[in-house]
Amino acid sequence: MAAGSSRVKLDLNSPEFQEVFFRLELSELKHVVGSLRRLRELDWNSVYRHTGFKWEAVRHIRTPNGSPAYSLRLSEKIRAIAYRDGDFLRVISLHVDHDSAYRR
Repeated sequence: MAAGSSRVKLDLNSPEFQEVFFRLELSELKHVVGSLRRLRELDWNSVYRHTGFKWEAVRHIRTPNGSPAYSLRLSEKIRAIAYRDGDFLRVISLHVDHDSAYRR
């Protein structure tokens, strides 16, 4: 891990995230958990350079700390909305329909 870069910590405590997460079918759940596991293994510099998560800013979402919100790809069809808060990636919501990640 590069100096000054810390490992990503996940916050999955959002009720909106959990509502969808706990209803996922087994195959979808495996993909999402695998992606979350990969995120947790990365440091922040690597996350920002990683192309597989397809990070996209979602400008209309306001976060509690004022950080930008991002949509990230967790599987072929599932996206999450999250934001950085220190070392934490706080996952706000999970979207089985890719396009719904951009509506609110």
